[in-house]
Amino acid sequence: MNSVLVGVAFGCFLLGALIDTVFGVRIRSVRALPYLLGLIGSACLFVLGAHAAVSRPTTVNIVLLSGAGDHALHIDQLAGLFLTLLFGLAIAVSASFISWVGPTERVLHRGTAVGYLLLLSSVATIVCAANAFLFLFSWELLTLSFYLLSSITRSSRRQTGAAWSTVGMGKFSGAALLFAFLLLAGRTGNLALASWHVVGQGALHDVVWVLVVAGFGAKLGVVPFQVWIPLGYPAAPGPARAAMAGIAANVGVYGLWRFLGILGYPPVWLVISVLICGGVTALLGITFAGVQSTLTRVVSYSSIENAGLILTAFGVALTGSIVHSSAFVALGLLAATLQTATHAIAKSALFVAAANVEAVEGSDDLDQLRGVGRRMSWSGTTFGAGALALAGLPPTLGFVSEWFILEALMQQFRVAGLALRLALAISAALVALTTGLAALVFLRLLALTFLGKSSASRERFSEFGILNKVGLSILGAGCLVGAALSPLEVRFIASGLTPIVPKSVTLHALKSPWVLQPVFSGFSILSPSWLWVILPTAIVTVLLATLVLSSGRVFRVRRVAAWHSATSGVSGSSSYTAFGFANPLRHVLSNILGTSKVVSSVSDEHQDTSSQRELIESRSEVVEPVETYLYRPLRSAVVTVAKVAKRLQSGRLNAYVAYMMFALLAVLTVVATMR
Repeated sequence: MNSVLVGVAFGCFLLGALIDTVFGVRIRSVRALPYLLGLIGSACLFVLGAHAAVSRPTTVNIVLLSGAGDHALHIDQLAGLFLTLLFGLAIAVSASFISWVGPTERVLHRGTAVGYLLLLSSVATIVCAANAFLFLFSWELLTLSFYLLSSITRSSRRQTGAAWSTVGMGKFSGAALLFAFLLLAGRTGNLALASWHVVGQGALHDVVWVLVVAGFGAKLGVVPFQVWIPLGYPAAPGPARAAMAGIAANVGVYGLWRFLGILGYPPVWLVISVLICGGVTALLGITFAGVQSTLTRVVSYSSIENAGLILTAFGVALTGSIVHSSAFVALGLLAATLQTATHAIAKSALFVAAANVEAVEGSDDLDQLRGVGRRMSWSGTTFGAGALALAGLPPTLGFVSEWFILEALMQQFRVAGLALRLALAISAALVALTTGLAALVFLRLLALTFLGKSSASRERFSEFGILNKVGLSILGAGCLVGAALSPLEVRFIASGLTPIVPKSVTLHALKSPWVLQPVFSGFSILSPSWLWVILPTAIVTVLLATLVLSSGRVFRVRRVAAWHSATSGVSGSSSYTAFGFANPLRHVLSNILGTSKVVSSVSDEHQDTSSQRELIESRSEVVEPVETYLYRPLRSAVVTVAKVAKRLQSGRLNAYVAYMMFALLAVLTVVATMR
């Protein structure tokens, strides 16, 4: 049965890619067919994952068309967990894609479906790969799919830089994993991932851990490897951004989980680095998300924030492995997996909704999208659900996952080492600050953009396609209903984490069938299911009390003169904008953002010509510190070295032979010294 599902899924992906390659986007009736095949293939892998997560591991043999011979897909509980999550989302994204590609002007070139289906195939193979060759082969194909999707629209010259930035970081990620796998294979003499658990502690083990964290962290988008995300995601067309951020990026999470089970505990200094790096990544991501002026860049920077939260919770699991506490490991992995689910579902919801908005409005500028949620109710509702989830507000799934992360970090008193306790405390402070800023950032999006009042009367849009509405409904419901069903999700995650930590330990997170606790009993409890009963009841009670006590006056319309400031009664240049809302954040966190301010005189088209008042405009710019102070100097150094090396290219054969002789002598000298 498993072999049939795998065969059908990959067959659908291959057929869809061939259709897009042959027919392109010229024939309207064929244009959506590759994405329909992607939906069918994703449904097969979703069923396969759901079955594998609660059953025994199975092996499926496949034959690569590259001539590399037979290779095995090993589908255990952990692989089943990620197949269920990622391809459940792929069903919704594929459904939205089918409707989105309908109009001719949205996809101008063939290759979008090829990139998307290649992405899905690569993700499935990475999650199920049983050996190093198949894993790395699929990893490189995933990088290729990212390059295709981020360069396919050719909408501007900046897209070239975004595509190369994306593929460059993908190649760095692949190189780090290649070196790690070579070290492990060289030590064990075997390419099977399962055989590497015999590698003991030592320098090689520590180096491999560093390479693994760097390789998978670069794909996930943690500092200092996050610079490609705000460039690569907006460059992709429509729902492809959801596939990149919500589906493909999470293979980095899978890799970290898998190698924790293979390698065991890392060195203490690396765990401290992971904890601090996770907190800094989360804070940096949400800070820069709060000052962006376009919708896609806000959501992209939010991905960096979620990468930091996931990495921080993973650091808790690493701490548990060092102190030999399976409960600590279970708590960290459970919190991180829940946050991964929140990130995957909510980010897919935001990017799919944003793609619909941008397609209809023709822009993703926040100040031009004011009131778009009122005109596009399906996309607006889905975006609102995703934004509330990423803000960590009840009763969404994001509230449950961030509660678990904070509860996990508060268990620092159970750790004996002072350095680890301080790292956990610092991370907790950074995460707490991040959650507060996240609420501010997404309040800005919802209040001023999606629920704001348009400066001019604009018509409502009839959103395209029943399948698009189905996809939006799945994603929006996942953000909300996921919280009510979180006890059931904990049971499913506990089964999926069995290869790393015993299921019985993870199930200690259930104090009772519908009440959660942070694995350790007697600390605190939460019932997200009851929140879905209590919060609506409280809201209805307050509304009824207000209606009764006011004798109905609460619904009377009161008209007053508009105060000339940032109220909704003011239009034109005096109105409160998304840019103005973010200005306090620019000033308070100016040390992080590197804020620079420019003040200039402007003319106001609404101003009376007889008035002598002069209007001024204040514009602030921020500086991305990692790009400015790390990558730009590094780029300058590389260019300088390249210019110097270029002088050595004399064109003379004897000079090149001399270079080779000196290089050979240098290598022989180093080898002799090592002996």
